[in-house]
Amino acid sequence: MSSEFSPIDKAKFVAAKRAVDYVDDGMRVGLGTGSTAAWMVKMLGELVRDEGLKIKAVPTSNRTAQLARDVGIDVFTLDEVKWLDLTIDGADEFDPHLNLIKGGGGALLQEKIVATASDQMVVISDASKSVETLGAFPLPVEVVKFGWQTTKELIEECLSNVNVLGSAVSLRLQNDAPMLTDEGHYILDLHLKRIENARELSLILNQVPGVVENGLFLDIADAIVIGHGDGRVEVRDINNGTVENEQIDILLNENLFADIED
Repeated sequence: MSSEFSPIDKAKFVAAKRAVDYVDDGMRVGLGTGSTAAWMVKMLGELVRDEGLKIKAVPTSNRTAQLARDVGIDVFTLDEVKWLDLTIDGADEFDPHLNLIKGGGGALLQEKIVATASDQMVVISDASKSVETLGAFPLPVEVVKFGWQTTKELIEECLSNVNVLGSAVSLRLQNDAPMLTDEGHYILDLHLKRIENARELSLILNQVPGVVENGLFLDIADAIVIGHGDGRVEVRDINNGTVENEQIDILLNENLFADIED
């Protein structure tokens, strides 16, 4: 990896590199969305090309699907594969219990469907995403376009009755227009600062007419690979209750991922 990469870039790199060890030949694998997941996809592509790895991959977004095809990975739909052995995906925040906020890239609906259709979900992240309590990162909520302003008002009303520190809700924009998800929906970002009861909030949000899904991933992740800028990785397995620390080599000539952006 080039020395121009920041410690955060290196942390994402080593987390992705360690995570591909979970993938075995013949697996059905969910491929996440985001910069860390993109590095993981390219590493899998190398294994497909150089070592003959055979997997059936189900991407969580159109851009991940295109990247997977570009690196030679066979891409399938979830309907074709039915069930997955493993999903590897990033997170915008994670707490000590491996509850997550996801959806910063706008793919939360497909990410949640794929993750819950997997025997195992492995999260890849850098250490900066670790929090004691979820909520510092804005919580994405995917909503249908029809009546979205009414949906926004209903969500704001709900927030007045739950224990959060903030209540601002904003429509996510892209190039000065509402951002569209792969499913053609809008994203509302909830600036909550701190979520005292994520389970309660998730249930309340999903009862609001117009809400498709929210970005709280609760009791879904099985393990997390946390990367550090010096090449260290910490692997936490929530089911086994284990924590392992390893050192991943960062080769200066590894420039395969120089074109990947956040």
